[in-house]
Amino acid sequence: MRATGDPGCSPESHTATLPPGTPRGLLRSLVTPAAVAGGLTELAWVGAHALMYPLGTSEEVLRLDPRCRPGEQPPVVRALFAPDPLAARVPVLLVHGLIDNRSIFTVMRRGLRRRGFAQICTWNYSPLLRDVAAGAADLGDQVERICAQTGHDRVHLVGHSLGGLIARHYVQRQGGGRRVESLVTLGTPHGGSVLAHLLPTPLVRQLRPGSPVLRDLAEPAPDWSTPMTAVYSDLDQLVVPTRAGRCDHPDLKARNVLVRGVGHMTLPFHRGVVDEVAATLAGRRPAAPAQPAAAAVA
Repeated sequence: MRATGDPGCSPESHTATLPPGTPRGLLRSLVTPAAVAGGLTELAWVGAHALMYPLGTSEEVLRLDPRCRPGEQPPVVRALFAPDPLAARVPVLLVHGLIDNRSIFTVMRRGLRRRGFAQICTWNYSPLLRDVAAGAADLGDQVERICAQTGHDRVHLVGHSLGGLIARHYVQRQGGGRRVESLVTLGTPHGGSVLAHLLPTPLVRQLRPGSPVLRDLAEPAPDWSTPMTAVYSDLDQLVVPTRAGRCDHPDLKARNVLVRGVGHMTLPFHRGVVDEVAATLAGRRPAAPAQPAAAAVA
């Protein structure tokens, strides 16, 4: 996986907690060639997404792949229903971020299908959502519908920005672990974002560092067993500071993946990020170690 604009940089997969502050000076990091290229790419994708946005306002109709329909078969033989057993085994549900819709996953959805994942689902939650917990409950209802329609017991969850926080709340606080095979977040403000102070709406206030919702998610989660990966970028313009995109909860033992030179809205479109998501869902990435380790290249 390569970060946009920096052909020599690979993602860093690690679980160690970063020290306070940024590893590089903020101003210096913003004027590097990689940062400039990433910023221009971000502007291009924001423009493209604005054009695609109207196409994602309608609800998706789940189209089942007959090769992957397990029906009443027991779980041990469900992998036999498609050429790619692993991809066919578990549906993938993509959850968008704040003031967005499923169109943000246009490229990722196609990319996952090309990599063998046949059951790709998207979900639009209400644009009037006022509470992360309420969104998580609605997500739980959607997961149950997908399981009922596909015949599968579990799903993979991939959430961008706020969508990742909603998915995490569902798994961590609403018993969603029994339904979630793995969780991947992209540019999710696990530690909050100081930019949330600029918009005093009920939902955005919950994204402020130290908000009641984030304090609740920081509480012990001894029953957590879902493999989790948090993808974050050093060029995220909405998650500030960018290290807040990491998930450093000791019970979750998340695998944190740093990508360089990729903007917040670019993350779901970026080919390297799509590769990372596909490899993670396919079980081709190592689980996070039980003890914090030094940063290592994946």
